[in-house]
Amino acid sequence: MIKMLHSYWAYLVFLMMVIATVNALIKHFGKKEYEPIDFRIALFTLIVSHIQLLIGIVLWFTQDYFGESTIKEVMGNSALRSNAVEHPIAMLLAVAFITIGYSKHKKKLTSAGKIKPIAIFYTLALVLVLAKLPWKAWFNL
Repeated sequence: MIKMLHSYWAYLVFLMMVIATVNALIKHFGKKEYEPIDFRIALFTLIVSHIQLLIGIVLWFTQDYFGESTIKEVMGNSALRSNAVEHPIAMLLAVAFITIGYSKHKKKLTSAGKIKPIAIFYTLALVLVLAKLPWKAWFNL
């Protein structure tokens, strides 16, 4: 059940990350004003990504990734290493980038100052997610 929730919620998180990042980049490079909708998009992305992180943490602790394997065996198996180590660390960093970007934007007073941290940190988060997303599982490749 948790694995299914984690899988389906990931689509919402990914969609929101793409929307928030593209929106912030368009506003930043187009020198457009920061509006209340930008705040809502960034906030909703922050919320859904944190929920996904919590679901992922529960999933990581309930899965038996290591079993009776040693760390050397886990690190030697690329699929297991990706699921048990690389993906969780990358997603944790992505959520940290989203949190940093959101926190920094709240402290700025100007429109350009507010959109720039969102554009930078949400883009970094999206790049990490794109790099470590289990594409084979998403598209049954």
